[in-house]
Amino acid sequence: MSHSTSRIVIIGGHGKVALLTAPLLVAAGHEVVSIIRDPAQADDVAAVGATPLVLSVEDAGTDELTRALAGADAVVWSAGAGGKGGPQRTDAVDRAAAIRSMEAAAAAGVRRYVMVSFITAYGEVPADHPLRAYAVAKIAADRHLQSTGLDWTILGPGRLTLDEPTGAITVGRLAPGSSSTGAPTSRANVARVIAAVLAEPASIGRVIPFRDGDTPIAQAVADVPQAYADLS
Repeated sequence: MSHSTSRIVIIGGHGKVALLTAPLLVAAGHEVVSIIRDPAQADDVAAVGATPLVLSVEDAGTDELTRALAGADAVVWSAGAGGKGGPQRTDAVDRAAAIRSMEAAAAAGVRRYVMVSFITAYGEVPADHPLRAYAVAKIAADRHLQSTGLDWTILGPGRLTLDEPTGAITVGRLAPGSSSTGAPTSRANVARVIAAVLAEPASIGRVIPFRDGDTPIAQAVADVPQAYADLS
């Protein structure tokens, strides 16, 4: 995808990560369509070079999503309920809508799918997890993505910050029992990782847990151990 103009659809186009990602993709020569829920967000999206498309992925059926993704070369899922609306809405957006978007991508003939997840999205979620509904929904969506025939990459950033991008990350899971609070990850670096995996075929079929670190992003995403793809 790095050598030609591609049409890339970002779902959750008004999120902080998405607004940082769109201009990087536009600068690389791609056409970016950002799906947003609220028409009032359209100007912000257009200002970073993307074409806004107003559609509630929470409410849209697979057919409607398929039409929205028609003609795309890649989908980036960067949406989330953000904890608003309680566990039911978290499940509706972070799991159910995400899975519909995967089905829609397949139906629309879009091969490439990049999921923005979180660094500890694997294993069993402890009952006392502070964001349990979110973690359960995200892991279910990630596991479903792995079962599709799509050319997927799952990104697992650590604790998101508003720090300036360094362009360098450390790939790897956290030590067992440790919290992501010790793994700050700038949203601007996450945006750069999204752009980098879209340009790096070696990232297909990989789960990439990462945080701000020392390895240049392009190098880091080209050399990810297969072992992280085991989400059990």
